[in-house]
Amino acid sequence: MTRPIHPYAVLALAILLPGMGHVAVGQPQRGLGIAFFSLLLALISFHLTTPDQSFIGRSAFGLFVWALSIPDAYRLARLRYALWQRRRETAVP
Repeated sequence: MTRPIHPYAVLALAILLPGMGHVAVGQPQRGLGIAFFSLLLALISFHLTTPDQSFIGRSAFGLFVWALSIPDAYRLARLRYALWQRRRETAVP
């Protein structure tokens, strides 16, 4: 088993771009789905709100999906990294 990406690097990717943390972990369908729905829901909420709202208020639905994906990507990366460490420690030299 090859060394997985460090969980903090996955966390940084997930914070920078929606879905990219999942792509880095090895779940591209899930990551691209998150990116798609973040954009779609941001556009929907942008059109449903009034121009008086701030940008964050106008794209709240998409930001909500993005915010939920960040700890999920980190959790997956941390589990994969811990599994890799355990297998490396129990491997016979």
